[in-house]
Amino acid sequence: RDGEVAVSLVTEQESSALSCFSFNQDCTSLAIGTKAGYKLFSLSSVEQLDQVHGSNEIPDVYIVERLFSSSLVVVVSHTKPRQMNVYHFKKGTEICNYSYSSNILSIRLNRQRLLVCLEESIYIHNIKDMKLLKTLLDIPANPTGLCALSINHSNSYLAYPGSLTSGEIVLYDGNSLKTVCTIAAHEGTLAAITFNASGSKLASASEKGTVIRVFSVPDGQKLYEFRRGMKRYVTISSLVFSMDSQFLCASSNTETVHIFKLEQVTNSRPEEPSTWSGYMGKMFMAATNYLPTQVSDMMHQDRAFATARLNFSGQRNICTLSTIQKLPRLLVASSSGHLYMYNLDPQDGGECVLIKTHSLLGSGTTEENKENDLRPSLPQSYAATVARPSASSASTVPGYSEDGGALRGEVIPEHEFATGPVCLDDENEFPPIILCRGNQKGKTKQS
Repeated sequence: RDGEVAVSLVTEQESSALSCFSFNQDCTSLAIGTKAGYKLFSLSSVEQLDQVHGSNEIPDVYIVERLFSSSLVVVVSHTKPRQMNVYHFKKGTEICNYSYSSNILSIRLNRQRLLVCLEESIYIHNIKDMKLLKTLLDIPANPTGLCALSINHSNSYLAYPGSLTSGEIVLYDGNSLKTVCTIAAHEGTLAAITFNASGSKLASASEKGTVIRVFSVPDGQKLYEFRRGMKRYVTISSLVFSMDSQFLCASSNTETVHIFKLEQVTNSRPEEPSTWSGYMGKMFMAATNYLPTQVSDMMHQDRAFATARLNFSGQRNICTLSTIQKLPRLLVASSSGHLYMYNLDPQDGGECVLIKTHSLLGSGTTEENKENDLRPSLPQSYAATVARPSASSASTVPGYSEDGGALRGEVIPEHEFATGPVCLDDENEFPPIILCRGNQKGKTKQS
């Protein structure tokens, strides 16, 4: 969400499994990269995992990002780690590719902006035509490519580390192309940052992984502080808000996923406690008014609202919170090539219950569902619909042909498309892309 999150995996023992994985911006799709290529899955059902698309044209994929539920997908391969490839997978065509001065570490996109993060620079493109709007040069070394982009295109806030040695966050406005503020989020180096869906909150965790903080956007005021644990330092794998911003989920290299609830802070007078424990709780809270600020803050930190136990630890993974078939679910994808689905109780929290495990390396369906695939049926989902061959052989988009993609050298006029933010949920609403092969080594607007 960032929320939409991507994880690159480079260890020898995991080379045969997933090289990367990412949930799309609204948690309706999962993309995975392997030695052979990449796959896209729809997350509309618990029982059935529909493969929307699969491609073996580009091997050794280590970044794959899909724009919402559209047909636009961005792919980077270890064979050309400095080149970004943008595809319309439903048409089977390449829109464009761009090369950069060093290896691409991460990519973030919403309906307005596309970000390419290198170790010491960030490129900001207009997703409508892929024009380079701004290059943030000489940023602090960012060896993991850590950055976040609000999925709300009306603000398009960008966040990235402001220091290699401390947990400072730079908040940048991707629309006005100006720095908004810097946030002193943690003492230690940042490990994870993510926006909520509206771009009004920013969550962060440091490399210690013990404390997660939530800040308001754009003013950078601390709103919440959650303690994941004090016994041991961990590596946070992913950090993501639920789409309604009520929950914040964190996974790590341990066997526990933590879900925190963002309670609304009110100034109203609480009711008198009716139990002994309630009375002691009230006395405890009153006592914090007389304690030093640091001690008081520590006491106000909230524990996890819900947790999920994984049947593994030490594997890289990503998590997300999504509503599937009208119920809240926790989804965890692991580097071993599995997707775990849990039920989440939004009222009482507690232990999340594992309800389904899917394999991502096979056909994308579980064993008990394979027999159903043999029976022909009308497509029941968007995933099944886009998997069908197109009824027409000619593209409806000017400047494009089905067999060769973009006609070389031709620019699609801006006036042929609707004004405002790009909507790519329908293949007829396709972004006007300037048809070129970009090289971003010299053509930059520097900051």
